[in-house]
Amino acid sequence: METFFEILKYSIPALIVFATIYTIMKKYMDNQFALESLKFRQGQNQDVLPLKLQAYERLMLLCERISIPNLTYRLANKDITKEQLQTAMMIAIQQEYEHNLTQQIYVSDKLWDIINLAKDQTIQLISKASEGMRAGDPPSMLVERATRIMDSMNMNPLEQAKSAIKQEIKQLL
Repeated sequence: METFFEILKYSIPALIVFATIYTIMKKYMDNQFALESLKFRQGQNQDVLPLKLQAYERLMLLCERISIPNLTYRLANKDITKEQLQTAMMIAIQQEYEHNLTQQIYVSDKLWDIINLAKDQTIQLISKASEGMRAGDPPSMLVERATRIMDSMNMNPLEQAKSAIKQEIKQLL
């Protein structure tokens, strides 16, 4: 029995020292891992941040380019009919969207959904503006009706998209 107590007398302090060293080393290694992980993420952010900012810029430009006033300015001329203007506007919106499709890689899914919704609502707005119009109506009437519909909305979908882009940039920076 005395031998057993002798063994315990040396073993218990050794176990306490081992547990203490293990705890200290584990905390040290966890902190080192966290520090290295932080350094890695900061390095990645420096590489990816310019690409993300460029994507936000492109999406903001998309919203500007598919707005009714800008589409009208680019596409309308005196020889175009209402139907041709409507078709040209819808095609231009789709082309702009397709040109910026890859930007979704750099933005959140929520923001991309907002961009999609703004594009779709703008196309629907143009279709709604042309409803009830006759074939011979001037293209300016289409633009006028589309502008009135947009003004009657609580929030312009493209303005909502631009606002969402700005909010996401603020979170990024």
